[in-house]
Parts: sequence; structure tokens; C-alpha cells
Amino acid sequence: MNWYLDVLKNYAGFSGRARRKEYWMFVLFNFIAAVILMAIGAAIDTQVPYYIYIVAVIVPSLAVIVRRLHDTGRSGWWILISLVPLVGGIILLVFLATEGKYEANEYGANPKLSPQGV
Repeated sequence: MNWYLDVLKNYAGFSGRARRKEYWMFVLFNFIAAVILMAIGAAIDTQVPYYIYIVAVIVPSLAVIVRRLHDTGRSGWWILISLVPLVGGIILLVFLATEGKYEANEYGANPKLSPQGV
């Protein structure tokens, strides 16, 4: 849960690097929250809570994706490859799942080597 909250606290931080664990834990908790809100929406016959949540997490989601790309040594502009039909999303998924560069790169030091609050 701390990984999810850390991403939300750094909601507009597009600089730096994000570990794979930080990104995938955010994706997991984001998915769980979305499913719960969809179920609540189905129970009350409106999807307004779900839509509000989606709009609220767009910027933090983009920020953590950009930081994850930075960890692999790529520019945040690589997120636009997902716009390529059929293969773009697969390529972006591979980039997001790839282990980050061990050494420091132009986006900062390796986050695995820095102490974590978890």
C-alpha cells in the first residue's frame, strides 16, 4: 500500500526514476481500486465514482510510467509508442517490465541502491 501512496504523493513528479516494484505495485492497487469502484457503481447504478477515480489518477499514472521509463534509460517520450496500433502497447509493456539500469544515468541514481521507507 505504501508504494501506491508514494506514487500519489509524488503525483506530478516526472523526473527521477521508479523501480519496477514501485510501478507494478501501483498498477496492482490501481486495478483493485478500479474494480471496487466499478462494483460500487454497479450496486448504485452509476459509474460516477469510477470515472472520478480514473480522472484523479491520470497524472500520477503518467508520472510513474515516465519515471519507470527513466529507470530503463529511456526518455519519457517513449510513452507515445503506445499509440502505434497493435505493437506499440506490447513494446511499452516490455519497456516497463525490463529491469532498470544498475548504474546512475542521466535521470538520477539507481533507486534500488537508495534506502526505501518500506
